Amino acid sequence: MRRVLALDVGDKRIGIAVSDPLGYTAQGLETYTRTGDEAADAAYIRNLAKKYEPVRLLFGMPRNMDGSYGFQSEKVRAFAEAVLQGFEGEHTFYDERLTTVEAERVLCEAELDWRKRRKVVDKVAAVVILQGYLATNPNL
Repeated sequence: MRRVLALDVGDKRIGIAVSDPLGYTAQGLETYTRTGDEAADAAYIRNLAKKYEPVRLLFGMPRNMDGSYGFQSEKVRAFAEAVLQGFEGEHTFYDERLTTVEAERVLCEAELDWRKRRKVVDKVAAVVILQGYLATNPNL
């Protein structure tokens, strides 16, 4: 199995997606609402990793349009460190510029009203991140 578990980490929510066992396609799992306790949130992600047994955790890395890293990038790195304590697989970061915009576009095209979009946009953004990663890394 070559699963990858992808995370779109935000301050309030984390979008979560997983690849199929062969590492070809991405499926949205859920939008996790953060508790405010980073250790508890990290433990939740590690438990998902135990369930799906990915070979790699993929963290969406926010970057500025000029490619530089900002304050949100530091938050994602800190959360990744917390998640990786006790995770024995690989991990990587993936440029997530404009993934939420792409997710919003997809959901608008599906004609979801704004209340429904708000509940799933982070999960869809995680799918966009994971599909982009899988397309550029076919030989996991």
